[in-house]
Amino acid sequence: MLDTFIIDEIRRRERERAREERPVLELPLPPEPPARSGEDPGRPESPGTVVIIDYTG
Repeated sequence: MLDTFIIDEIRRRERERAREERPVLELPLPPEPPARSGEDPGRPESPGTVVIIDYTG
């Protein structure tokens, strides 16, 4: 039977290897539009859409 430390070390190495081998996909994102002068950059132009799903029956 293996010692607890050895088992934990094997698991840690497997997690690290899985992280290293995970493929990464880079998406081509469109450039952000330039900010207009006098506009609050933290506030969007229009509010987002809210969808409420009622499961109460």
